[in-house]
Amino acid sequence: MRYAICFTPAASDPLTHVAANWLGRNVFSGEMVEPTAIRGLSIHEIAFHTAMPRRYGFHGVLKAPFRLAADMSEAQLLRDLMRFCGTLSPFQIRKLEVMRLGGFYSLAPSWPCEHLHHLASSVVQEFDRFRAPLSEAEIERTDPGALSAAQFTNLHRWGNPYVMDEFRFHMPLTGHVSQCDMPRVEQALRNVFEPVLADPINVANVALMIEEGNGGPFRVHSLHPIGKVSARRDRVPVFA
Repeated sequence: MRYAICFTPAASDPLTHVAANWLGRNVFSGEMVEPTAIRGLSIHEIAFHTAMPRRYGFHGVLKAPFRLAADMSEAQLLRDLMRFCGTLSPFQIRKLEVMRLGGFYSLAPSWPCEHLHHLASSVVQEFDRFRAPLSEAEIERTDPGALSAAQFTNLHRWGNPYVMDEFRFHMPLTGHVSQCDMPRVEQALRNVFEPVLADPINVANVALMIEEGNGGPFRVHSLHPIGKVSARRDRVPVFA
């Protein structure tokens, strides 16, 4: 079983509903969602292109999936995440847009967001003590020979090459898309997501996600509100 610390909008957010329809799975309930017809792509094509992100659900990673260290418990992780979120202040991502990152499509900020970068770096550092060391097999799966010197250092220090200065926030929407399919997939994604991306995105919660079984899908375990407890309406995390 693995955990991950991520950002995802609230369950009631329109973006959450649109993403669940696109990916074919609700990241809060874990239930499969009947795909909707999208002009330009067949249901089978959508299922193929979303197979990888469907397993992880709609999210943006702050701390990549990790196994708990032997001397740590889920209860400790929950307690410390709640405490940590109480030291933060909510903020907004000015705008998310559909972007191609290599051969994949994701939602990513249109402009750099320093608050988001600081949040991710803080989460990685604060919760590293909960992370069990990577196994040799897990290290090999990252293809360390293809990493830059900074990424290689991050892998061995933090368990993930793409943290700190190498971090780029994104919310995956597809697996790898072939060059010939990119125009149709990108247009379909813009048609689906742009209507719910006009307004800034509120970052008011941090999600603890959990892997179901060994290699199973991820779902939201709990949402932890950002901000001082005295300023919140709800004083406990919202459990999915």
